[in-house]
Amino acid sequence: MAVSATPRPFLKWAGGKTQLTDALMARMPPAFGTYHEPFLGSGALFFRLYRERKLRRAILSDINPELIDTYLAIRDQPAAVIQLLAEFPYDKTFYYQLRARNPWEMSLAERAARMIYLNKTGYNGLYRVNRQGRFNVPFGRYKSPRYFDPENLLAVSRALQQAEIICAPFESVLTRAQAGDWVYFDPPYMPISETAHFTAYHADGFGLADQARLRDVCLRLTEMGVGVMVSNSDVPDIRDLYGRPCFRIDTVFANRAINSNGARRGKIAELVIVNYDCAGRSFDLRPRHMPDQHKAKTGANKPAQQTGEALPHEAQSQAGIA
Repeated sequence: MAVSATPRPFLKWAGGKTQLTDALMARMPPAFGTYHEPFLGSGALFFRLYRERKLRRAILSDINPELIDTYLAIRDQPAAVIQLLAEFPYDKTFYYQLRARNPWEMSLAERAARMIYLNKTGYNGLYRVNRQGRFNVPFGRYKSPRYFDPENLLAVSRALQQAEIICAPFESVLTRAQAGDWVYFDPPYMPISETAHFTAYHADGFGLADQARLRDVCLRLTEMGVGVMVSNSDVPDIRDLYGRPCFRIDTVFANRAINSNGARRGKIAELVIVNYDCAGRSFDLRPRHMPDQHKAKTGANKPAQQTGEALPHEAQSQAGIA
């Protein structure tokens, strides 16, 4: 099968940046070494940078092991994933049977196909887990969801060949980034209202203390001479965290369309924060010598804690979906 020259995100993801990539690209440094994305999600910015030939090397990471295994499977075993998806029927009974299976008792390709199928056929395209780490999104309401998209998956596999893919917390970027690199952080957004709170991306959630830890990592990267970009919701807590001379805060607007209340969908103010070209500081982000590519091992078969499942409910969120 022919490989598309324009890979695009293959997952829907809360907070996905497809709607924001123009604003992010306009604020990227003119040159940089390795690109790091520690909250990978749908990878919208990575795929945009790849399409526009802006990447020399990338390190993609996330704390979500199922997500990382899905990327690894598509990079390394695309034919096996595509074959499985070709055999999956769009059926409610099948959805719940597949959802009930323990992903850590499946092969890497099976785990990836399960992830893609549930993501594309589940309610509102959410990825949500309960406190035991079990995926608990109910069946969606689609006429013909596009979970079988072999051309794009092959294009994605090709793009990922130049990426190192790691399952790790965001702080670990401090051990990999070097002066002149560029790091884009897209954390779970701070809620803009009580009903918009979305912390089920990972069983442990992501609260204000985590946002503060992320800010501290950004300060350390600044000291190291690493370029940093952060996107988040436009709320006072985030403005306060980054209200320092080493950061520039810009307001941008993006369409967000997954709220179950249609009246609350539309353009939402968001923040893009950078530590370069501001307060008289401009890092030299010219590419350095690029080390040889190597592929990370993530302990893909290590079982996650699976001790029960809460009853699914239809979550309301103002986070976006790529």
